[in-house]
Amino acid sequence: MKGIIRVEQQFTYQAQKGINTMSNPDVVKIFDTTLRDGEQSPGASMNTGEKLRLATQLEKLGVDVLEAGFPAASDGDFEAVAKIASKLERTETAALARTDKQDIDRAWQAVKTAAKPRIHTFIATSDIHMDYKLKMTRRQVIEAAVEAVRHAKALTDNVEFSAEDGSRSDPNFLCQVFEAAIEAGATTVNLPDTVGYAIPDEFAELVRYVMDHTPNIGRAVLSVHCHNDLGLATANTLAAISAGARQVEVTINGIGERAGNTSLEEVVMALHTRSNHLPVATNINTEFIYPTSRLVSMITGIIVQPNKAVVGANAFAHEAGIHQDGMLKNPMTYEIMRPETIGLSTNKLVLGKHSGRHALREHLADMGYDLSEEELAIVFKKFKALADRKKHVMDEDLEAIVNEGILRTADVFALEYLHVSAGTTVLPMASVKISISGRSVQGAAYGNGPIDAVYNTIKQLTGADCQLLRFSINALTGGTDAQGEVTVRLRENGLVSLGRGADPDIITASALAFINGLNRLEYLKANPVKARQGL
Repeated sequence: MKGIIRVEQQFTYQAQKGINTMSNPDVVKIFDTTLRDGEQSPGASMNTGEKLRLATQLEKLGVDVLEAGFPAASDGDFEAVAKIASKLERTETAALARTDKQDIDRAWQAVKTAAKPRIHTFIATSDIHMDYKLKMTRRQVIEAAVEAVRHAKALTDNVEFSAEDGSRSDPNFLCQVFEAAIEAGATTVNLPDTVGYAIPDEFAELVRYVMDHTPNIGRAVLSVHCHNDLGLATANTLAAISAGARQVEVTINGIGERAGNTSLEEVVMALHTRSNHLPVATNINTEFIYPTSRLVSMITGIIVQPNKAVVGANAFAHEAGIHQDGMLKNPMTYEIMRPETIGLSTNKLVLGKHSGRHALREHLADMGYDLSEEELAIVFKKFKALADRKKHVMDEDLEAIVNEGILRTADVFALEYLHVSAGTTVLPMASVKISISGRSVQGAAYGNGPIDAVYNTIKQLTGADCQLLRFSINALTGGTDAQGEVTVRLRENGLVSLGRGADPDIITASALAFINGLNRLEYLKANPVKARQGL
């Protein structure tokens, strides 16, 4: 009861202060930064096609604001943001910019065609950042913030200002900066826990302090952006909501710089499940949470840990006998959420080799994939090939097919042929044929094992000089005919990429993962390391 009373008191407080909560005090705005901050996960860079497909899925999910990227960071980022801006119809498209006129102009050029454009500008406000990184005084920081917001406001009415490292900033100075930014025209002010330093009670108190001591806070939405360095990002975000924040900045699967960001699915489902404690809502269509999580995992190559809250493979698994007995009697004995609520189908055996194109299209649509005729033709061909090799094709198999057939069509390298000989009395050898920008090359090499031989051959053909940092294998589904999913992490000249491949043949899956990692390295080389100014 105490939590409910406190939130109800907070709503009364907001009404008295005239605080802007999108005209509905019970709604929390979801600001998704998977494509910007999430992409800063080591090796998680995405190409423009992948970003566009994910942006479409995020709009279907119902996010209110999508931070599409940092246009000033690279031409690739600018192109991706511009394409996303012209694609989205209902979701606000935000572009990040430092408090620099050139950055802001570049951001506006990228989002100006959006149905709902937003410019998001930021500067650090903690003493340690001002002294060592910016080498600026407090007065200079306020002046820079005001000038940037005014410049952005001349371009669009939708301007967000963020105080980087806000959780370690002097509270009084933080309020001064926010007051000045709002006076200059900011409609959203964001309080980031940039380095994941905050504790929930402490962070909630800071949010309350800002709301109490920023005279014009009623003219803006207060937002929070938490990182997970101490594993408290979701807890801090929920604490901030209870204290009155009405926008939260999150990523799918919690991906992001270092230990990641606040997880969208955790915050949304916490609010959905515990509305008795936090009587607020979001505009998220929860049934698209799981498909979106899977899509992010496929595109980035970052596997969701099995025990991850809400979307992990074990989130709805019950091993203990006493749990299973309770589940049979009433699922709510051990499940506080129904799997269907997040879009997790309980019937995954769906298609076989006799299934037709129409059935495939319908099922892919149910999974959240709206494919063109050309894309469907590519996927259908690969689906038939897989269906000839295994009895049943599962949802996870279809996701892998879409990933291989659609999301990677513009890759530099592609596998054409693979043959491996290995055994207890044979020196492992691999013969490989690959396509390099449409030109076929082939070769052979030995290795300590069949996969090592394959990788040696591919490196020989591509001229790659990368180091294999990580290699992991996972079964996509149950059964001996399951597709094996391989994830690799590669490093070359300071660039780190993740690669992912899936196939019933684990050696083929390994080759696909390695080639995918090399393609991502090529993308990073073409788009120099982005300026990492993440909040």
